[in-house]
Amino acid sequence: MSENNRHKEMASEEHEQLIKLLRDRFIKNPERHKGIEWEAVQQKLESDPVKLRSLYEMEHTGGEPDVVGHDNATGLYLFYDCSSETPKGRRNLCYDREALDARKEFKPAGSAMEMAAAMGVELLTEGEYHDLQKLGNFDTKTSSWLKTPADVRNHGGAIFGDRRFGRVFIYHNGATSYYAARGFRGSLKV
Repeated sequence: MSENNRHKEMASEEHEQLIKLLRDRFIKNPERHKGIEWEAVQQKLESDPVKLRSLYEMEHTGGEPDVVGHDNATGLYLFYDCSSETPKGRRNLCYDREALDARKEFKPAGSAMEMAAAMGVELLTEGEYHDLQKLGNFDTKTSSWLKTPADVRNHGGAIFGDRRFGRVFIYHNGATSYYAARGFRGSLKV
């Protein structure tokens, strides 16, 4: 998605469908957002069409975004991709532009960092990934690129996480690698 599309107004029908879908998911998964009222979340969403467009892109690529927290200091609500497996529309990507440029052959279609930026979201950090995994069992058959600390990235690597054997694992890989079962999960503050 280009930067211009992210700022493009959503059609009224798309807007209404997305709000309904997010509300239904919110109601269906109360354990993800204890103490948060949907009406307050919807009011925030209605007041920020750019963030609503980012949520649309998260949904459109298979992320199934949902509210997972609220920052009392800023008043912002936190959305994570809550699909059971890494979003299908965001797989087969290397980590970032530097990794993509470094591949001499068999280049993937893009990179996780660039796609996230185009969508207006951030990759989950290692801590956020652990927080997500406390809400359910995610990535039991897939894995997700995570925002990689500079010291790891400076050595050519990137980190990713998954859940296997009832545990959450954080691994490393060359940032140029890409796999059919690895994508990325996004976070968005609204």
